[in-house]
Amino acid sequence: MSSQIIPVELFDYVVFGGNGDLAERKLLPALYHRDHDGQIPEGSRIIGASRTALTDDEYRAFAREALENFVAEKDREPAAVDRFLARLSYRAVDARSDDGWEALKSLLEEAGDNRIRAFYLAVGPALFGDLATRIRTLGLANEKTRLVVEKPVGRDLASARALNALIGEHFEESQVFRIDHYLGKETVQNLMALRFANMLYEPLWNSAFVDHVQITVAESVGLEGRAGYYDKAGALRDMVQNHILQLMTLVALEPPSSLSADALRDEKLKILRSLKPITTANVEQVTVRGQYKAGASNGGAVKGYIDDLNDGTSDTETFVAIKAEIDNWRWAGVPFYIRTGKRLAERVSEIVVTFRPIPHSIFGGTAGHIAANQLVVRLQPDEGVKQWLMIKDPGPGGMRLRHVPLDMSFAESFGVRNPDAYERLLMDVIRGNQTLFMRRDEVEAAWEWVDPILKSWEEIGVRPQGYTSGTWGPSSSIALIERDGRTWHEPD
Repeated sequence: MSSQIIPVELFDYVVFGGNGDLAERKLLPALYHRDHDGQIPEGSRIIGASRTALTDDEYRAFAREALENFVAEKDREPAAVDRFLARLSYRAVDARSDDGWEALKSLLEEAGDNRIRAFYLAVGPALFGDLATRIRTLGLANEKTRLVVEKPVGRDLASARALNALIGEHFEESQVFRIDHYLGKETVQNLMALRFANMLYEPLWNSAFVDHVQITVAESVGLEGRAGYYDKAGALRDMVQNHILQLMTLVALEPPSSLSADALRDEKLKILRSLKPITTANVEQVTVRGQYKAGASNGGAVKGYIDDLNDGTSDTETFVAIKAEIDNWRWAGVPFYIRTGKRLAERVSEIVVTFRPIPHSIFGGTAGHIAANQLVVRLQPDEGVKQWLMIKDPGPGGMRLRHVPLDMSFAESFGVRNPDAYERLLMDVIRGNQTLFMRRDEVEAAWEWVDPILKSWEEIGVRPQGYTSGTWGPSSSIALIERDGRTWHEPD
């Protein structure tokens, strides 16, 4: 079975930070795959830009190495690689001065003004405003311009509003694509299909039938060269404010009138605005902060966060667990337990919807424990969906029940390469489809919920609790859910 490839319009993709880590690991490989599959029209160009002085050939050598490191060998056909590299150009540009901008403008104008120009800001957030301003004021934008903004958008509500306002001075909201790669994952798309393309789940998708929801985004790695950024952000800003809250909205939203961008984002916004506030009155009861210590991870001994940071002290959290609640008709009384952290037991991202237990068992004590039904949506690794059910254990000797999954692995079911999230999102930018991107008011509503947590931790003096690398976080995160008579789902 092959997936359908829909070509896009002719474009120029300018990647600021074009020789950075994100471009190397994700953007260039993703664009290569789209070119390899025939989605990029002939004549489209990819232009790297940064302060580093590189020739076109030097940039193509950088891109070739990126493909060798981050694209599977079976997908690197020599002709396809050469065709892709021929699309690449490079210009040295300084975000905070006019240096190099005329050369970039001249390169763009060589192709005329009738193609899409996408500007991807794969740089630190401190440069977003400078770049947006210069793109507009120095005449690089045209009527078909799109501006792609990586997270984080701000570090609190005030800075997010200021940055959104600055970008809004130069670009219409319809031109701004605030990217969250989790929304491009195949399984996240299938969450929408499961809910709204099947009659099976939606009648049960409410507080009458759902006991609780868990969202886990766990990493087994540490800082990976991001110490400068991460120690100023922490897990709450880095993961909860964007990725996890976006996943929560997709689980909890009401059926939109259509899959148009604003119809979907209107419903997501309602969820964000319905989140029960967490303040100094309850922050210690419903949140846990953690920071990893030395231990074992990925098959070897690893240092603690402070040693990774090469700093004597830091109160930055590398782990967060929260009991969140949505104050609306559908979800009243249903807790959403979320957790994320670094140096945890394994790398896994999943959503677990646990349904209420049956009201009465007719099977007697010999049948065994009857576990609640669960829907497990696995985002990474091994994307897929499992529906856990109780069935009879095969064989004679009476009624013995077993908890088993109906398992659908997307790679096995469809027999195709599972595209990286960036592949879909990069092409959605060219198509002008904002459905999987965050709107300005969504970003600000998420900060409105997160800001009081940060301020409450500071006011009360809630410091991160240590946890051993290679575990599932502080013991208090287990207590957070178990005092409600529940337990964290064990990844399969």
